[in-house]
Amino acid sequence: MATLTPMGKPNIEHANPLARTMLAKLDYDQLTNCMRCGFCLPACPTFRETGLEPESPRGRIALMKAVADGLMDPDQVFQDQMNHCLGCRACEPACPADVKYGQLIEQARDAIEDHAEHPAAVKGLRKLAFKGVFPHQSRMKWVGRSLAAYQKSGLRSIVRGSGLMKLFPAHMRDMERILPDASGKGVVERVGTLYPAKGEKIATVALFRGCIMDVMFAETNVNTVKLLAEAGFEVVIPSEQGCCGALHAHSGEMEQARALARANLDAFKAADVSYIVSNAGGCGALLVEYDHLLSEDPEYRELAAWFASRVIDVSRLLAEQGRLPVFEETDEHASTGPIRITYQDSCHLRNVMKSGDAPRKLMRQVANVSFIEMKEADRCCGSAGIYNLTHPEMAGQILEHKMEHANDTGARYLLTSNPGCLLQMKAGVEKHGAGEQMEVKHVVDFLYERIAERQE
Repeated sequence: MATLTPMGKPNIEHANPLARTMLAKLDYDQLTNCMRCGFCLPACPTFRETGLEPESPRGRIALMKAVADGLMDPDQVFQDQMNHCLGCRACEPACPADVKYGQLIEQARDAIEDHAEHPAAVKGLRKLAFKGVFPHQSRMKWVGRSLAAYQKSGLRSIVRGSGLMKLFPAHMRDMERILPDASGKGVVERVGTLYPAKGEKIATVALFRGCIMDVMFAETNVNTVKLLAEAGFEVVIPSEQGCCGALHAHSGEMEQARALARANLDAFKAADVSYIVSNAGGCGALLVEYDHLLSEDPEYRELAAWFASRVIDVSRLLAEQGRLPVFEETDEHASTGPIRITYQDSCHLRNVMKSGDAPRKLMRQVANVSFIEMKEADRCCGSAGIYNLTHPEMAGQILEHKMEHANDTGARYLLTSNPGCLLQMKAGVEKHGAGEQMEVKHVVDFLYERIAERQE
């Protein structure tokens, strides 16, 4: 039986280099906290699809521990299984032992990437995306301007008509069809770095604008600022902020994620704000864990704790402290009956930020709206960052089941709180929708449009 080091880890000389890295990076206490009770099994999307033990959080933790204990080598099958997890973290609220599974899967992927031998094309794409584009907001804006030109110049119609898109896999073609209108002008370019509250100011808050959000969903960022102002909040937008690092952390690029976190802390540290507001569940889930991400960084540890303690989703802030105007019934709505809406949870908003009830509370405040709770709305939609691009078959299976429940609601609007979820559900409506009546929107956009209607 192996002895333990002072850090509580097995005192084993691993022959496999990746196994040594796994042992060094994994939180062994979290591995041993798993009681193998099985409460996580029904919460896990991949286990529900396959029924296979290795496809569950309990199974993946057992595999990690077997590698750490020297009982197995981290072969390609092991590595693929670590990457097959969606990272939705639905297992964490279900776990009676409070195992931090999300941290474990990120540590495992971080170790794997240290030794990964990707094909040249994959290696080049990862370097371009994770180091060349996402960390640089100016380059993201250039991507936005280029994509906007493609969309508005007529080139998109020419490409589609030429059949060129048939050269791409089906899931890539599906995603191209539902891309929103991109822009090179983000929220700062549109509203400035300070936006005043309407009426008596409740508090000053800072908006985390994101990188993809500010290029592909810039209008949602603008509507977030205006909605916060309507509710009584003064909004500041630090212009030096950048990518949160979530995609990096989920993809095994932990050092790059920490570098991005430090840059954001520097951008926000001068802001004298009560809250740091996120409108994307995936971003918010990492922002609220910056304290964990930089827990071993003596220079940034305290600042990271200050930052994380102030991160809040826009829906929760509005629901708990906002002063939104009363939504009144319009004559038009009175004659046509209530608008049926439903909601698809952002996994990270619900499971990590613990704010799943807030969007529902806001939606129920809107007059002449009938909110229909979707069956299994808390189940992952299959987006999971870029999972729908890297694992399209599993993501497609999950989405097909999700759309069965969405169609059953008969909703006119399907709302969500995360850009990836929004695109995934748009793809689902286009591919599996019952008719063309359903429209997918961000909760913020839906609420602001209802207010704007009253002000016209």
